[in-house]
Amino acid sequence: MSKEVSKGKTRKSPGSDTKITVLNPVCSNKVAERVPLTPRRFSSLEGKRIYIVDSGWGGPTGGYALFEVMQDWFSQHIPSAKTILVKKKGMWADDDPALWQRIKTDGDAAIIGLSC
Repeated sequence: MSKEVSKGKTRKSPGSDTKITVLNPVCSNKVAERVPLTPRRFSSLEGKRIYIVDSGWGGPTGGYALFEVMQDWFSQHIPSAKTILVKKKGMWADDDPALWQRIKTDGDAAIIGLSC
């Protein structure tokens, strides 16, 4: 059977009744529309309460090692910032309205992590 490459076309293999379809895995050359970043709310994180949220995407303990390193970085570089490491309820894509309200009420910023 021939290994002829085409761009999403179906062709008969020479000398065979078998048809094969080959898709080109190359990405499109179209660039996604760029959206500007949201302006910073604070000029500094000094004295702020920062929630570090483990979404659970990497499994029950997948992100904690990374998030603990982040907490250590904050304690060394911005010691007046208080970091609170929390695990979101449910699977990584599930909503956790109680946590979002807690962050909104008690926190100044949040880092929501996907880690594996």
